[in-house]
Amino acid sequence: MDTTPPGQALVEAGWQKVRDDGRVRPELLAAAYAETRLRQLFPWTGMGELHFSRCTEWPWAWDIPYIQPAAEGKYWVSGPLRSESVGPAATARQAVTMVVDCLPPNCGPAFVGTREELAAHDAAILTATSETTGTNRSTN
Repeated sequence: MDTTPPGQALVEAGWQKVRDDGRVRPELLAAAYAETRLRQLFPWTGMGELHFSRCTEWPWAWDIPYIQPAAEGKYWVSGPLRSESVGPAATARQAVTMVVDCLPPNCGPAFVGTREELAAHDAAILTATSETTGTNRSTN
């Protein structure tokens, strides 16, 4: 039985595209890809930043912090929103750890689809879980 997540090929293609475009520092890509929890997410870049999405299609999800290059080979971890900051990181590995520490519960592997489809999927799971356990998170 094949236990490979359905979006793994799309995620791997995303990592290859990020490697090929050259906008993200190689040491950051290596550190992020080495982290299993980030490797299963869909990567994308913008302005030299490394972003991670819980879905494989645009528009991507913006619920995970991202890593920005900073002066002297350092990094800054921001997000998930552009107005939010996690803090500075001296190394790529430290930046990756900071992102992992901020991952949403039950994060990954990447959902095949858009953020709207992911939101609908998450809502359906929440509803099914609430019905199964007899809880309603909206009132508890």
